[in-house]
Amino acid sequence: MSRASVGVVVTCPCGEVYELRPEYAGRLLECPSCRRHLRAGPPPNTPRPPMLGVDRAFDRDVFLLRQRVFTIRSKYEVWAEDGTPILYVERPTYPVRTLFAYLVAVIVTLILMRGLVGDVDQDGSGLIILLSVPVAALVFLGISMSLRPRRHVTVYRDDSRRETLLRVIQNQRVAFLTRTYTVVTASGETLAVLRKTYLHNLVRKRWYVTAPGGEPLAMAIEDSIVLSLLRRVIGPFLGFLRTNFVLVRGQDAEIFGEFNRKFTLLDRYVLDLSADTARAFDRRVAVALGVMLDTGERR
Repeated sequence: MSRASVGVVVTCPCGEVYELRPEYAGRLLECPSCRRHLRAGPPPNTPRPPMLGVDRAFDRDVFLLRQRVFTIRSKYEVWAEDGTPILYVERPTYPVRTLFAYLVAVIVTLILMRGLVGDVDQDGSGLIILLSVPVAALVFLGISMSLRPRRHVTVYRDDSRRETLLRVIQNQRVAFLTRTYTVVTASGETLAVLRKTYLHNLVRKRWYVTAPGGEPLAMAIEDSIVLSLLRRVIGPFLGFLRTNFVLVRGQDAEIFGEFNRKFTLLDRYVLDLSADTARAFDRRVAVALGVMLDTGERR
């Protein structure tokens, strides 16, 4: 950041003060002195563009998510920045049906393994057992996934669950490499498709957001490749290596939002889209993506 003459004033906690040109408003920047990440505020007297045709609950840039604990379903309360409740989210887990699916998968896999081993001579049984292990694993995954119910996400006005505002549909039961979800309104209008690729999770988690026609809209990616690798090796390390995401778009990977887990005993998250000053990214899709970044990654 350079010291400019007019525009946006940014004050860093380290004591440095910067005056930036108006085009830097809303962008995430780095202080040259302490390397702290800062967000440049909007220039003075900049009107906030309205979100036409979107429910008032989504007409904001910052969403605070808190996951309820000691519940069978995944439940989230969504608040405005001032702490006012605005949304309520549920994703069922179906523990009994899931347990039944695993049980059936185990029985079928054991029967298959016994049949393969029983059909070979003693001299070749060791090799057959070795080769049948990956086959058995695929059979177990395929059967358990196919019998488990799909877990759709529903976004309600409040916890009375009388008014549905949004749904996130799990598209597949069985998914080995890629899984997709469709974000739809209460009337059934498709807003976007969310996609995760399991192979990417080995190095750096990421979710892709595309329009209904397939055009790329954005990507949510773990905030740092170094932290991502550390998390793979030593885990969350008592919460100090929390999995945070940045939202990027375009060929230059412009950062326009963040999804951060706060350091608390309970799961609390901040979805911040303040950098998207033009409000080009649909806030309804952003909320759906935020929920999936937690429950879809089992954080």
